[in-house]
Amino acid sequence: MKKVGFFRSIHFKFVMVYVLLIMLAMQIIGIYFVKELETSLKENFNASLTKRVSLLVYNIEQEMSRDPKEYEDGRTPADEITTIIRDFETDEILEVRVIDKNKNVIATSSTNQDIVGKKTTEAMVLRTLVGIEDSNSSFHFDQETRQRVVVMTFPIKENNFSDKTVGAVYMVASMEEVFAQMRIINKIFATGTGLSLCITAALGIFLARTITRPMTDMRKQAIELANGNYSRKVKVYGEDEIGQLAATFNYLTEKLEEAQAMTEGERKKLASVIAHMTDGVIATDRNGQVILINNPALEMLNVSRGTLKNVNITDLLRIEDNYSFESLIDEQESLILDSSTKERPFIVRVSFSVIQKESGRVDGLIAVLYDITEQEKIEQERREFVANVSHELRTPLTTMRSYLEALADGAWMDKEIAPQFLNVTQTETERMIRLVNDLLQLSKLDRTDYRLNKDWINFTDFFNKIIDRFEMTKSGHVSFIRNIPNDALYVDIDTDKITQVLDNIISNALKYSPEGGKVTFTIDILPSELQIRVKDEGVGIPQESVNKIFDRFYRVDKARTRKLGGTGLGLAIAKEMVFAHGGDIWALSKEGQGTTVYFTLPYDPEQEDEWE
Repeated sequence: MKKVGFFRSIHFKFVMVYVLLIMLAMQIIGIYFVKELETSLKENFNASLTKRVSLLVYNIEQEMSRDPKEYEDGRTPADEITTIIRDFETDEILEVRVIDKNKNVIATSSTNQDIVGKKTTEAMVLRTLVGIEDSNSSFHFDQETRQRVVVMTFPIKENNFSDKTVGAVYMVASMEEVFAQMRIINKIFATGTGLSLCITAALGIFLARTITRPMTDMRKQAIELANGNYSRKVKVYGEDEIGQLAATFNYLTEKLEEAQAMTEGERKKLASVIAHMTDGVIATDRNGQVILINNPALEMLNVSRGTLKNVNITDLLRIEDNYSFESLIDEQESLILDSSTKERPFIVRVSFSVIQKESGRVDGLIAVLYDITEQEKIEQERREFVANVSHELRTPLTTMRSYLEALADGAWMDKEIAPQFLNVTQTETERMIRLVNDLLQLSKLDRTDYRLNKDWINFTDFFNKIIDRFEMTKSGHVSFIRNIPNDALYVDIDTDKITQVLDNIISNALKYSPEGGKVTFTIDILPSELQIRVKDEGVGIPQESVNKIFDRFYRVDKARTRKLGGTGLGLAIAKEMVFAHGGDIWALSKEGQGTTVYFTLPYDPEQEDEWE
């Protein structure tokens, strides 16, 4: 039998077929790999650039929304934006421009600053400004720099939740680094192909296994990645193309793990911010079901987190009778919800913001809850104060008008009636003067820059002198009892103001004391303050009114107080003066058993030793 020549042998044919198949396969794999890798590199480049530019756009949005008065050293928003984009510029970013809504270039990172202040003619920028395209990019070859570049534009919104475009960012970035990587990868791929063809004939089976084994490993790795396992790595068997692919796969795994960790970190940060906000936050899905709520919102609405499964926001806010989820999406005004209970008043303002995709599809709703209980309380007090002042002034004015009209009609000629009418008019005038003076004094006490003229005095002597003055001037129907220490007690006070406090308290005690009653004056020495008590044996105060007697214009017995000439501001002034000294004031009373008014003043025994 004729010996089969080597070139006709099946071995040769197998090797040739194998080599051809390997060569064809390598070429197909190479073309596909290079194409996909180029696409991937470009997409990764664009994605990375887009993330960085998004941060830049955010910073520029913040600067454009700032008040120009906030800048110092003569700087302007354009100066700050120029600094930002120059800090942003890197080797691959050739130029960044910022254009306002009037198509004027307000800042550029280029050394050529002549374009600043001029209108741009870039079509991409104009489309972005008018809202035709939210963001845009294009590739071309720059004849001046001889580089392949990508040109991108991004809109600058008025704020995070607004669709209004107030400007655009125009950026030119070089892609030479991407194509340089492609040239290196192509060179490595070609070299590996040549080496593999040289050893294919001798190591065909082994080579086949070295090809299929890492590919199988990468398939397993892809499954693990899909399941969220980033700890597994593809084993790199060599430095050829398959090895490079395996190394790249491992690199991709690391980047995906970093991206996942970054996303999770940002999610946790956002969750932490929402959780620690003092305002309540509620987020819903597109059907209005609550998917997120922070602790302040739970407290404001007095609900527990365990009861919020599949709860609609209208049910949670208890507005299902008046509003639907669709109507809340269209709601422009904030809602005021009264969640007051018997124990405490509680009023909440709810503002809504729609979560909307670029396509216009509504994905949910954000509700922000603000506690406005104190604001409403202040507003109510303001209305009551204005009404009280108006009433207090109108009463004497009405009386004076009636008597003056009578005098004008001829009563002035009656020698008996005219003096009485004039006396009433004078009394009402003095009453209005007292009221206005008390209001002016309260206004001064309300000022933040109000100052006391303090001095160290012996409060024992000071208190006794005030009591002596009242004891000398009283009519005699009330007796005074003093429980005052003989020792000197030095305090740092404004004597005029504390004199007025004691005058108001003692005057009230005398007014409402019955014939033969007693008024008891007591000083209690506490560790860090003096407690002064003035107790009478009058008619007392109803329990529901005890805590209100220090409010402005509040009277327990309005008719009797007006008859005695009170303005309803004496105890309110006393309260403000005691608070200005760092003390406290309150009252205890029972109907028919008299009233005790307490107030405290800061007291330091060590300071007292120095003054002694």
